[in-house]
Amino acid sequence: MADSSSASYIHMVHHMIEKCLIFNMSKEECVEALYKHANITPVITSTVWKELEKENKEFFKAYEERQSKQEQMSEEETNQLIQKIISDSSKESDD
Repeated sequence: MADSSSASYIHMVHHMIEKCLIFNMSKEECVEALYKHANITPVITSTVWKELEKENKEFFKAYEERQSKQEQMSEEETNQLIQKIISDSSKESDD
């Protein structure tokens, strides 16, 4: 049973990281936002992110290049977006 809940938790973190990517957040912004707003420890987010990078090398290479060219979101924008991610995630869990 513990394996199932662990897998479910990792899947949720994975899904939230994908939402962060949609909002063009850096790894650091995502780690901070998920810790601050979803109480996900930074080591969990970082570990899942690293695994995603391993599985999707080309995507992350292009993503990082695009990131370096764009301005970073303000803290206020980041907070608003992560609240939306948390809200959307809660709604999906209820379904």
